[in-house]
Amino acid sequence: MFTGIIQHVGVVTAAEASAAGRRLSIDLGPLADGLSAGDSVAVCGACLTAAGINGIIGQFDVVFETLDRSTLGRLATGSRVNLERALRVGDGLDGHFVQGHVDGKGRIDRIDRNAGRWEIHLTCPNELTDQMVPKGSVAVDGVSLTLATLGEGRFSVAIIPTTLEATTLGERKVGDAVNIETDVLGKYVRRMLGPDVGGGVTIEALRRAGFA
Repeated sequence: MFTGIIQHVGVVTAAEASAAGRRLSIDLGPLADGLSAGDSVAVCGACLTAAGINGIIGQFDVVFETLDRSTLGRLATGSRVNLERALRVGDGLDGHFVQGHVDGKGRIDRIDRNAGRWEIHLTCPNELTDQMVPKGSVAVDGVSLTLATLGEGRFSVAIIPTTLEATTLGERKVGDAVNIETDVLGKYVRRMLGPDVGGGVTIEALRRAGFA
């Protein structure tokens, strides 16, 4: 479990094909301290298990399912990645509950820049926006963000200067693909509502199901 609060931006030092899919070597910087093989790290929002640690370099195996569902297959030597170590009992929850299970990919459609504050507009499959709620939470490349606008197959997030500086989102441009994980709470509500939810989770649907 993670929070979507990025702790360090690492650099991929090697990306090689493997029998399981792909092996990434990543300079973890200060996050390597105390990290052991078997520990979890979110890399651009995807939960990966450390296969080995050599100094500040961590090795991670990425299976074919993750390569297909996320953008990790596009990483190459020199790529910068958002990193977060797994949440520990007693840690502060400054973002929201993030599982590190990427639901799918979105694409940046437009970026509005205004006085250091960006609003990034994205498109994604309808099945992802159906799990979102206005002003709810979403993880984009592992970063916990609040939905600014929401429509069918599209949404936007507002990003403050601090987040632009502390993550890779400030490097993103129109046309880039990003990893999307919707809020786990919304997923459970949608599952309990069943197929009748239709066009998304609405207050009317929640009332019918006894949630509101």
